[in-house]
Amino acid sequence: MLTTHPFDDDKLREECGVFGIAGIEDAAAMVALGLHALQHRGQEAAGITCRNGREFYSHRALGPVAGNFDSEEVIHRLRGDSACGHVRYSTTGAGTLRNVQPLEADLASGGFAIAHNGNISNALALRDELVRHGSIFQSTSDTEVIIHLVATSKYRTLLDKFIDALRQVEGAYSLICMTAEGMIACRDPLGIRPLVMGRIGEAYVFASETVALDLVGAEYVRSVEPGELIVVTNGELRSHRPFPDNKPRPCIFEHVYFSRPDSIVDGNSVYSVRKGIGAQLAIESPVDADIVIPVPDSGTPAALGFAEQSGIPFELGIIRSHYVGRTFIQPGDGVRHLGVKLKHNANRPLVNGKKIVLVDDSIVRGTTSMKIVQMMREAGAAEVHMRIASPPTMHSCFYGVNTPKREKLLAAQKSVEEMRAFIQADSLAFVSIDGLYRAAGEETRHDIQPQYCDACFTGAYPTVLTDRDGEEEPDQLSMLNERSDSSDSSGTAREHEPSGDLPRLKQTAS
Repeated sequence: MLTTHPFDDDKLREECGVFGIAGIEDAAAMVALGLHALQHRGQEAAGITCRNGREFYSHRALGPVAGNFDSEEVIHRLRGDSACGHVRYSTTGAGTLRNVQPLEADLASGGFAIAHNGNISNALALRDELVRHGSIFQSTSDTEVIIHLVATSKYRTLLDKFIDALRQVEGAYSLICMTAEGMIACRDPLGIRPLVMGRIGEAYVFASETVALDLVGAEYVRSVEPGELIVVTNGELRSHRPFPDNKPRPCIFEHVYFSRPDSIVDGNSVYSVRKGIGAQLAIESPVDADIVIPVPDSGTPAALGFAEQSGIPFELGIIRSHYVGRTFIQPGDGVRHLGVKLKHNANRPLVNGKKIVLVDDSIVRGTTSMKIVQMMREAGAAEVHMRIASPPTMHSCFYGVNTPKREKLLAAQKSVEEMRAFIQADSLAFVSIDGLYRAAGEETRHDIQPQYCDACFTGAYPTVLTDRDGEEEPDQLSMLNERSDSSDSSGTAREHEPSGDLPRLKQTAS
């Protein structure tokens, strides 16, 4: 049973989640546990690849981790002391088995497997060029482009081939790769997609979120820095900084919705940031009301912050069923509408006769918000005021988040007042972009060089979008970036120049 967000048909879809561990017995079992903690980032498919010496063993399946990786038979076949895994919601490439990651290939240097969170924004252009030169693709995933770039690189060592490949891609990525020699973990130069590092004894662990480290009992060490490439070979960790220095631009929507509230993202508690966003909402858009109600579950921390700041009592006015996955395919509009009540139900005795504030994380198409407002009115609410813990979502994401085309985004087509009328609320307000930044610990947003990637709100894309050049609404692909940083919070060795025969790049200490 999938346990997606109850209104998952009107939410921005999580990108994907990656997890890897190097140097521990029963590595596959550890990865399966880590993927359980990342299940919210992708529920369409899951996969694990293990390395036992120079041999690779893989299992990939459609559907969630539970049911695919909870049998002793499956885990027993995945032998090795190093493994990487992936949970997927497709952003580029159809949701079929051939696109399930980790993707695996046999290169001249041996086996190579890759798990990718993000999206390559010039994947179509690169793919066309590779196919013209004889490459044969086995999937429709943008991630496979990286494998072919590594395979066709003219550089000598595998590490240099890998760096050469990453220099040719644009977009966002966090990658965990298995090679015949060890494990590679890296993050795009702008740090758009998250990646953290931990330890269990002598083993190194990498994951999209710290909650996955918590579940397997790993000690959190630090975030993988934007533009950092970490190689683990025979228990030894080396850090490389082969890319030019850039100011990081991590995705701010990780704080709004994607990450679990018990995660730490780039040093910030997601739960605390979300409460701070709610407090900012109460300051910027106060309302005379009797109770504050979260839209479960993503609106809960922001609603708590709103209630604390405003002094209005926090109440659970909407009760969520935790045993419902994706909405059933219903035969007609009347039955389809009842699907909302299958997932959420109003707490009628609490709501009846009250002026309420509903707090949610975002509005995408607006259909869900309209149904929630209607549900509250049918439960007897005297007034329904909607407060949204993010700015209006006005632009599509091309960095690994599945967003509707711009003409389907309500905020791109209507003013706030028109949106209020559409969802039939008594009032509607969004947190300001500066308020969002303040909740994340910044004084204000730097307009010339923003501290976060906030393109879905502002349209300020931090990288080149090659595949969408000249297109009003291109195929959605992802992106990557990287920066140098000679600081080291872990005490591990640092290498500031690319290895082997790659040309040197100027490095700047941050």
